[in-house]
Amino acid sequence: MINEDTIDTLIRTAKNARNNAYAPYSKRAVGACVLTSDGTLYGGSCIENSSLSLSMCAERVAIFKAVADGKNTFDAIAVVADTEEPFVPCGACLQVMAEFGINDVIMANLDGDIRPTTLKELIPYAKIKESEE
Repeated sequence: MINEDTIDTLIRTAKNARNNAYAPYSKRAVGACVLTSDGTLYGGSCIENSSLSLSMCAERVAIFKAVADGKNTFDAIAVVADTEEPFVPCGACLQVMAEFGINDVIMANLDGDIRPTTLKELIPYAKIKESEE
């Protein structure tokens, strides 16, 4: 698991990304931040569409931004929303995390509740891609 300072940085970046969320339908703004293996941070916010299947979760936005920028190895991801409990990524996002080998997952809310976990704990039978390094 990553250290406390890195967790704080990931959560702060995810909160900042959340400010750019486009959530007119659910009214649930979500932000995420992915940490690449070279230390680069990529923030993402949820982007909704009236055709639900065209919406994109914050976690996938952050990951896809990194991949589009040539990064494909990751150390961790944080996700933040204004929820009672720390925000849990959806199944589609968990599958994308598995595809890119992101095992450290930091779930948080705006009240400061933080729940560090692993992808293996969230989906224990998933086949998680091994790091290419």
